[in-house]
Amino acid sequence: MLEIWGRQALKGEVRISGAKNSALAIMAGALLCPEDCRLRNLPSLADITRMGEILTALGVKIVRQGDILEIDGREIKRAQAPYEIVSQLRASFFVIGPLLARLGVAEVPLPGGCAIGARPVDLHVRGLQAMGAEVTIKHGMVEARVRGSRGRLKGTKVYLDYPSVGATETIMMAATLAQGETKIENAAQEPEVEDLANFCRQMGAKIEGAGTNTINIGGVERLHSVDYEIIPDRIEAGTFLVAGAITQSELSLWPVIPEHLAPAIAKLEEIGCKIVAEGPNRLRIIPNALKATDIETLPYPGFPTDMQAQFMALLAISEGNSVITETVFENRLRHFAELNRMGANIRVKGNNAIVEGVSILSGAPVMATDLRASCALVLAGLAAEGKTIVQGLHHLDRGYENLDGKLRQLGAKIQRLDNSYQLSRN
Repeated sequence: MLEIWGRQALKGEVRISGAKNSALAIMAGALLCPEDCRLRNLPSLADITRMGEILTALGVKIVRQGDILEIDGREIKRAQAPYEIVSQLRASFFVIGPLLARLGVAEVPLPGGCAIGARPVDLHVRGLQAMGAEVTIKHGMVEARVRGSRGRLKGTKVYLDYPSVGATETIMMAATLAQGETKIENAAQEPEVEDLANFCRQMGAKIEGAGTNTINIGGVERLHSVDYEIIPDRIEAGTFLVAGAITQSELSLWPVIPEHLAPAIAKLEEIGCKIVAEGPNRLRIIPNALKATDIETLPYPGFPTDMQAQFMALLAISEGNSVITETVFENRLRHFAELNRMGANIRVKGNNAIVEGVSILSGAPVMATDLRASCALVLAGLAAEGKTIVQGLHHLDRGYENLDGKLRQLGAKIQRLDNSYQLSRN
């Protein structure tokens, strides 16, 4: 758990880590390559460790030194991903596409992860079936197999009912080694999808249109080794921008890709902050008086659901009434109750949160409900008067590399407490 003494001014610059959601998909994508791959700018996170364990269980050799990961996928010894790891990490389902493309067979348990909504895998499955795979789901296991044609999938046109990032990435990876052309329509446009496509292209894949709603993939016989650097994490960068705003502190962030942050920057400017580019990959936030605004989460290039909780914490102390509408995940407003424990005035009805700004929050013991909620509570603790204790750090450590250490370097009064600390929530 974290102990935070709030209302400390922050100052300085923070280095943004590699993108978690890119790294997880790209690690799975390395299964497509029967040679060595090297990934750079890999964040040190619990989810990354789990994905590494899945690759190892499949027979892949991995060696990590700092933020560099060496992956040797010459010998994949099994096509079944282990349940005990997959059940903890939703992104581990990504291995089904590369395994099916490379081996013609894959067995992957239905995934786990944060309890923020249904997030079914039916779009992934329908896409693979359209490419010729026989897919069955029984006893919690998704089994996929390609019969005939030397075990190769066949290119086809796939229309996604919803622009799912996971389904887009699964189908795109599977299509890289398929026979013929594959077109994905209504594809997800997130920067992480484009990053995965760039990784596959550098291995020799033929992919066009990634980052738009239509992606074309021409299947190739084989991919080759690559040395690839993962993009900076736009959600971590957005989180530190909110940290500057909520503590009324000037902070500098690098490296960032500003266009990836456009929706968050636009809302911060509406709230009253100024965001200044200090170079091609560096931003500074200059805070000001905070005022209310409305937010609706949408697929990229809309406002990211992964920033909704952090902005709820910020709007809780912004003057006026704000409405947050969550359209991506149905269970992703649960952190409002914990923010209210700290003195926020938030009401939730359906997928809408009505936030009435208060002048100040008060430190309290709070419990994280999911990954981004855990960070929202840390941000609220930074702004609150007195001491806040945040429990549920296993959520936080899944998605933020050394968040408390980075905040301490900026001047926050924050420390980890061991599990023997007794917390009262009365």
